[in-house]
Amino acid sequence: MRSLYLNGAWTPSASSGAIDVINPATEEVVDAVPDGDASDVDRAVAAARAAFPGWSALPYTERCAHLARALGLLQERAGAVAESIATDMGAPLKFAQKVQTGFPLLMFSTFLQLIESDGERLFTGEKAGDGDSLIVREPYGVVGAITPWNYPLHQIVLKAVPALAAGNTFVLKPTEVAPAAAYALTEALHDAGLPAGVFNLVSGTGPVVGEALAAHTQVDMVSFTGSGRAGERVAEVGAATVKKVALELGGKSPNVILPDADLETAVTNGVADVMRNTGQSCDALSRMLVPRERYDEAVRTAAEAAQKYAPGDPFADGVRMGPLVSDAQRARVRAYIETGVAEGARLAAGGPEAPEGVEQGYFVRPTVFADVDTGMRIAQEEIFGPVVAVIAYDDEDDAVRIANDSEYGLSGAVWSADPDRALAVARRLRTGQVKINGSGVEPRLPFGGYKRSGVGREWGLHGIEEFCEVKGIQR
Repeated sequence: MRSLYLNGAWTPSASSGAIDVINPATEEVVDAVPDGDASDVDRAVAAARAAFPGWSALPYTERCAHLARALGLLQERAGAVAESIATDMGAPLKFAQKVQTGFPLLMFSTFLQLIESDGERLFTGEKAGDGDSLIVREPYGVVGAITPWNYPLHQIVLKAVPALAAGNTFVLKPTEVAPAAAYALTEALHDAGLPAGVFNLVSGTGPVVGEALAAHTQVDMVSFTGSGRAGERVAEVGAATVKKVALELGGKSPNVILPDADLETAVTNGVADVMRNTGQSCDALSRMLVPRERYDEAVRTAAEAAQKYAPGDPFADGVRMGPLVSDAQRARVRAYIETGVAEGARLAAGGPEAPEGVEQGYFVRPTVFADVDTGMRIAQEEIFGPVVAVIAYDDEDDAVRIANDSEYGLSGAVWSADPDRALAVARRLRTGQVKINGSGVEPRLPFGGYKRSGVGREWGLHGIEEFCEVKGIQR
């Protein structure tokens, strides 16, 4: 069994409990982590509190030098990290290499590049007003982070790198479902010579370790990524000590395909977006909005595209979609598919049954629903699986109305042959990020949600400033 990482050393938990880690493709136990408790959190927070004065006093360039060494080590170990993610959360190996590992390493290096170019303004201060007054950004203190299983390295990098670079010390409660990436990052930070206590890891469950971290009186900020229900609890518990709380929660993102768009390209790209990571992406474009006059064509194209994502062994050549992460997640997704059928939606592809020829593993069929009404649960609730709901609209205003008819507002997409028209519609969507015509990912943009999709921003300069207090000095 693995250990906790406290005050610069691998340390046994005060708890004797263990949590098995299951390979979702084989249903075999592949690892175990400590089932930590509140006393473990106390030790981690005490170490981080003690390390804060020295770490925050270092010039930001020295802090970033430590992080750069850790980045170099992670880059050297990227192959092994990708294999561990393919094993414990089921991402196909090529996807684990490119997205689950490659993209967080890109985000890591982007943060360091942004600080190299803008660090003086960020951390030394910038002038304000007519005189010599200053705006100064300072660390909060001890940051607690609670991270999920769907992108287990990426979500930690988005929190730990900017928080540490800004001078905060850190306590991580990683997912207990797919923890290998968290341990790989911790090992890299340790081997890079990060001072003791600056970064700490406590494994365990959300209701025990996560709650203790969010409630801790000596934690100054908590950053959480996960479900809306758990995020509400983190916000509630954190409010008792009036700490800063940042939340990146769920989504039900609209994919608005305008009448002048290349329908086949837009639909195929939209299906691919939902199928990536077996639909386990908070920003998945799970609601496909198409013109009513081209609805049948869109449904037919989506169904054909979905059938190209036959689930299989993450380590097998050519597999584009692996299993869901757990038995509980599989049951949840199947239940939603059954609900869609019961509500009157039409299955154009897939269904709740197990994929053909699959004897073990938490696999589901890639599924496309047609004849979806906006009031259906499958059109309103986050399924977190490879399920696309195709919805017809009458005109552009109707498309925008449907797109915004959601309690979520994390991401979205617009497709049009006219870039200006696409931009105009993108501005009308109540979401934190919008992709136009299948654009690539820009790591310098902010990422975060409107409405019940969260509070605060990650990525880019906004993601660094999220971990900074702002002080005004008048002189």
